[in-house]
Amino acid sequence: MGDFRENLRFGVKTGFNVSNVWDAKGDEFVADPKAGFVLGAFLAIPISKFLGFQPEIQFSQKGFTAKGKFLGSEYRFTRTSNHIDVPLLLQLKPSNNISIVAGPQYSFLSSYTDTYKTDFGTIEDKKKFENDNIRKNLLGVVAGVDVYFGRYILVSGRASWDLINNRGDGSSNTPQYKNQLLQLTVGIGF
Repeated sequence: MGDFRENLRFGVKTGFNVSNVWDAKGDEFVADPKAGFVLGAFLAIPISKFLGFQPEIQFSQKGFTAKGKFLGSEYRFTRTSNHIDVPLLLQLKPSNNISIVAGPQYSFLSSYTDTYKTDFGTIEDKKKFENDNIRKNLLGVVAGVDVYFGRYILVSGRASWDLINNRGDGSSNTPQYKNQLLQLTVGIGF
């Protein structure tokens, strides 16, 4: 098997996220993790044998779940937020089949859906951002590892954290939080 670290590579990948939120700033808000879907593409640009640049674009579902009681009835709340993520990653390539990646990530919140489940039924509310001041443009950081099996098969693990909270000017009724997630994907690189 040859050494492909100095080859330009394009690829696609898919997998899942396990996301949650953090830094609620005393909003009396407790959240639990939520699973979501991710689909994306990447371009690995070699700078040298041991260093590279890897921009990516992906559709990524994030969110959280919460539960509690209201007027004696239990409820379960789920937020599913749909993002377009653009990580700009520096690659460190210690071997032919392993890359350590890290860098900034821009995220655009395209939509989100809130689902409330109670003993009396389910209510689903899709947000269009017209009445709530939610920040749609977020900046974060991401770090992870890419492992190639053979020349084409790729398995990637990532962790990411938003650096900016979700509230625009603070007038939103939504609790203040930042997204965090763990991501596992499989893909093909050419």
